[in-house]
Amino acid sequence: MGLDDALIFTRVVECHSFTLAAQGLGMQKSTVSRRIALLEERLGVRLLNRTTRKLRLTEVGQAYYERCRQIMLDFAEAEQAVMQLQQAPSGLLRISAPIEFGQLFLGRVLGEFMRQYPQISAEVELTSRRVDPVEEGVDIVILVGQPQDSTLVARKLFETERLLCASPEYLAAQGTPGAVAELADHRAVLLPHDSPRHWPLLDESIACRCVLSSNNITFAREAVLAGAGIAALPSMICQEALRSGRLVQLLAAARLSVNELYAVYPSRRFQAMKVKTFLDFLMACLPIERGLRLEPAAAGLLPSAPQSIPASTPRDSS
Repeated sequence: MGLDDALIFTRVVECHSFTLAAQGLGMQKSTVSRRIALLEERLGVRLLNRTTRKLRLTEVGQAYYERCRQIMLDFAEAEQAVMQLQQAPSGLLRISAPIEFGQLFLGRVLGEFMRQYPQISAEVELTSRRVDPVEEGVDIVILVGQPQDSTLVARKLFETERLLCASPEYLAAQGTPGAVAELADHRAVLLPHDSPRHWPLLDESIACRCVLSSNNITFAREAVLAGAGIAALPSMICQEALRSGRLVQLLAAARLSVNELYAVYPSRRFQAMKVKTFLDFLMACLPIERGLRLEPAAAGLLPSAPQSIPASTPRDSS
């Protein structure tokens, strides 16, 4: 009876009306009023001050309501979790991600996910702009760096080290720096989020002479390949060029800032099965040492759908 009374009380508070609460609960107004009176009698406190026109929570009633509301949310979430165990992900999955991550990694992972879960369709925007998942109705936003909005949930995917790189042609013309202090004399190609005044070093503050900046990492890499200058490139987009000799790594002992990628979404509560399952799938596709580095080759083996969720069971959209 205690849980039932707490539910009735919560509905009355949220409806601001005994009449509306009774209609929503399928009960008589007199029954709702009597149950609230019995609840107050049992607790030995007044929860609501009532007039002919208004309901107002007492201080004790406000505290009791907040606890009851949390219990109702937990109960609803528990029911949803049990029901979802028997359901396969389905519906439209909307994702926003950085261009390079999408091209090198996300496309392959999402394609395999959709193969295993054919009831999923997807809409993906690869962009360098900041996307607000709530404002734009996006299920998952993958972004570089932690979000500023503390109301969003941020799940760290990984971080990739950065390497100081230049082309052999640039080094032949401008010389090869032998120490980090010598970077001040070289041409800098800056990436998104880099300071326009200093090289992205963790231990030292070295002024940089910026000759080119871009909001696209691949564009910056191509400019460096063509001899524009030196850049601190994420390892995930420069390893092939380093192996082939088209780029040269400089000052390997230098400690540079890292690029962190996060999956951001509005809330953990009542999370759609399609979102939860894809996030788990995406994490399983990352290297075993998650949170360290991501190389394209590390995504060669993709996981199978969990056995507890049938991969092809049809159901209505989430």
